[in-house]
Amino acid sequence: MIVSMTGFGRAKRESGTISVTAEIKSVNHRFCEINIRMPRQFMILEDKMKKAIMEHVRRGRIEVFLLVEGEGLVKRTLTIDWGLLDSLVDSINRVQETYQLTDKITTQQLLSYDHILSIEEKEKENQDLELLVLEVVQSAVIQLKQMREVEGQKLVKDIFTFLDHIEENVHTIQNHAPHVVNQYRERIIKKVNEYVGHEFDENRILTEIALFAEKADISEELTRLQSHISQFRETVHTNEPVGRKLDFIVQEMNREINTIGSKANDSVLAKHVVNMKSLLEKIKEQVQNIE
Repeated sequence: MIVSMTGFGRAKRESGTISVTAEIKSVNHRFCEINIRMPRQFMILEDKMKKAIMEHVRRGRIEVFLLVEGEGLVKRTLTIDWGLLDSLVDSINRVQETYQLTDKITTQQLLSYDHILSIEEKEKENQDLELLVLEVVQSAVIQLKQMREVEGQKLVKDIFTFLDHIEENVHTIQNHAPHVVNQYRERIIKKVNEYVGHEFDENRILTEIALFAEKADISEELTRLQSHISQFRETVHTNEPVGRKLDFIVQEMNREINTIGSKANDSVLAKHVVNMKSLLEKIKEQVQNIE
């Protein structure tokens, strides 16, 4: 099955007061590249997440966005810097004794000084939450895969339409090609008659026509082009990523069409060569998006 490299998947699960959302999008890329954006406490799951994704995605640039919200994700601890507080109280007492001050400092005032109180946050280890995260990522990547498969079928439909049109041009060229040599023979004989009359070396004319026929012979190129088209169709139906192979076949098709164009000393053939090049360019654009 042909799979597109473009797609999107989203999944969300809730457990108690915690909500986990995963969004995954993919675009074209030569290889499989996975980038994950997630809270720091779940970095330990990165390898497992990538492994889960690669079970369903073989090629493309994958962007993963993981959002975890709710209460109980971190443990908060209140800490008092007793050493700093002792120094602060001693300093206040010395100032009062030195300057005979009698105002009282309240506990609230002491604790309001900078760096006396601090709140430390530490992520809680929660195996159930980690399993939930992996479950959500798995659901999102399955949705991504399904969208890529649907897009892939659309690509195949368009590509086969373009291939059909290329084959139509090939058949027209095959039918017209034999007339090119005959037309050339008629033109050269007409010109010779115009310049030298009916007195001319017929063998030399036949040799010239034979040389032209050999140079203009495109039968091998047409045969190889048809072979590449058949190979393209067969490759599409294999159960493995075929994007790179299809890209190579398209390059070979382009090579044959260019050779036909260089040999086509005829306006009709040239017209069909231009048509095939235009159609092949559309196929190339579509192939670039196949996994």
